[in-house]
Amino acid sequence: MKRSNFLKKLGSLGLFTLGASQVANAATLRETEQLRKELLAAWQRSEKMTLTNVEQMPPELFTFRYTEEAMTFSEQWRHCVVYTCGQLASRAGLKNPYQDVKLPVQMPKEDVIKELKNMYTFVRQSIQELSIEQLCTECNFAGDTIPVWRLFYAMENHIIHHRGQCIVYLRLNGVIPKGYYGW
Repeated sequence: MKRSNFLKKLGSLGLFTLGASQVANAATLRETEQLRKELLAAWQRSEKMTLTNVEQMPPELFTFRYTEEAMTFSEQWRHCVVYTCGQLASRAGLKNPYQDVKLPVQMPKEDVIKELKNMYTFVRQSIQELSIEQLCTECNFAGDTIPVWRLFYAMENHIIHHRGQCIVYLRLNGVIPKGYYGW
């Protein structure tokens, strides 16, 4: 953005009466709130799509697996819960809600839904409560160094991967997936 356009934008926001550090802090606050808003929107959509997927599988098929080596439908979601919370907690300095909890390998439908809702609640609370400094702190992930805010997108991408696998599980059982049109 050209300097003159930037200054006009600042002027329209009434920021000329503030000192330079106050302007920078106000801009950082707006950017942080925009980032939080985007992360929350992404995770809200993720929760809706995930629960749509899980709710479609008949309860008696939660132990379905397409080969002996594959995780069952239930295990796919258990893995997402444990992995997501563990990664976010350890890399962002949060308390892991599953640190002292051992979820059963196979869970009935109602328990899978309950734990997924708990995971999404943990993610939303984390997004809302982490400071800008914490969100921007670098962490190691998958052989790279990324800011914590990007870790939230990496975890959502991981869930997308497993949700895609679970769509195949649904189709292999004659269930036509719904709710997967656009973002």
